[in-house]
Amino acid sequence: MVRIGAIFIAFCMVLIAASIGAVLYLRFGFTGADAGLVALGVLSALAVYNAVAGRKGDRAEVNNQVSSLARGTGDIARQVAEFGRRLIVLEGKVEAALDKAQNTAQPLVTEIEELSRLVKQLAVSVAQHEVALARGPEEAQPVPAGSADALAAAANAAEENAAAAPVLRKIAAFSGLDRDGVIALVRDAVENQKIDLYLQPIVTLPQRKVRYYEALSRLNAGNGELVAAADFLSYAEAGALMPKLDNLSVLRCVQVVRRLLLKNREVGLFCNLAAATLTDAGFPQLLEFVEANRAIAPSLVFEFTQSAVRSMGPIEHESLAALAERGFRFSMDNLEDLRVEPRELTERGFRFIKAPAALLLNRVSASANIHPADFSDLLGRFGIDLIAERIESEAAVVDLLDYDVRFGQGFLFSPPRPVRAEALQAVAGEPAKGEHFKSEPARSDEPADGVAATARGILAQMARAGGARN
Repeated sequence: MVRIGAIFIAFCMVLIAASIGAVLYLRFGFTGADAGLVALGVLSALAVYNAVAGRKGDRAEVNNQVSSLARGTGDIARQVAEFGRRLIVLEGKVEAALDKAQNTAQPLVTEIEELSRLVKQLAVSVAQHEVALARGPEEAQPVPAGSADALAAAANAAEENAAAAPVLRKIAAFSGLDRDGVIALVRDAVENQKIDLYLQPIVTLPQRKVRYYEALSRLNAGNGELVAAADFLSYAEAGALMPKLDNLSVLRCVQVVRRLLLKNREVGLFCNLAAATLTDAGFPQLLEFVEANRAIAPSLVFEFTQSAVRSMGPIEHESLAALAERGFRFSMDNLEDLRVEPRELTERGFRFIKAPAALLLNRVSASANIHPADFSDLLGRFGIDLIAERIESEAAVVDLLDYDVRFGQGFLFSPPRPVRAEALQAVAGEPAKGEHFKSEPARSDEPADGVAATARGILAQMARAGGARN
């Protein structure tokens, strides 16, 4: 736009100069050369005037811009000074709040230190008590309290006694029995099916909707006392009873899964197995049984401990592969540390890992090559779901949610509850053979617990196979 205006002015100046020259030539008798010189002079004068006038306008515009810039700079300086004043006031308030918080927290810190000292003393006392139980009343000797080495001495003594033989805990069913006596009692319970089945739910977090159950064994001592699996499994292993116990557990778990699927097809069941079962001579019979019930494979998960998975050899891996080919998935529990190989576990069919909440929240010492907060993401990249077990407080749930843990199990949600007798019986109105489950229904001449009778027959076959192997 400016360029067009300049062209127009130049055109006007040329027109004016040419007009003056023409008037002088035609009107006043000037020669052509004289009239041209006068016209050129007029044009030069007009050009000089236009340049001077334009320069004066530009100078006025620049002066206006400089004035505006000076005013803006002044406003910015005032704002910066105001911000500086406010920052100084805010720093003073923050320092005052920090001093107040420190003064308020100091008594709490003192109480926590005192509580820590009391917990250490309690740990020493508990260790002394365990050592006294391990040695027996005649060998018990007090460990000096208050010394820094008391807890270590007690722990070492307990480990030495545990290495020699499993320590009998104060269980009424085991009272007055030595190691062989307890093994005989466990053998009688297994062979006579005195092992009760309990279920503990596994819920989604944070919704707490039941998604799975874990089947847990309880030894029925016959006097109303139930012995937890943790208290008798070591004796079952010592007596080579784990295959028979696992066979009975699998038979019952199949019946429970069939019962659950009639109500909710999205609920699954975790069934614990020992590594010894995978190498037992009766494993082919167990494999045939699960093959006949492979329709429920997506809802039945076989669970092994971390120590069992680490000790597995070629035979165990071959047995796992046979189960995986039939559609069954696996889980690993009883984690002692977070040193796992998720890629290898996925290739072997593991889809779940259970880790104690205390281990994930760093409340117990354990070596690991990954931070617990990243453990769930690592497993998820390989298709493995992390389940936090042994959850006993709401605070633990809040912390685990920050670790992206999707499933939880523990007494906070529900303790293990016994399976009702009807759940271990034949399912009424079950589909005919081959329609849904590949299993024979109970005959009309069988007793009410037809499944139990069938289980005894299969267990007898496995026992004969085990006897032939021995």
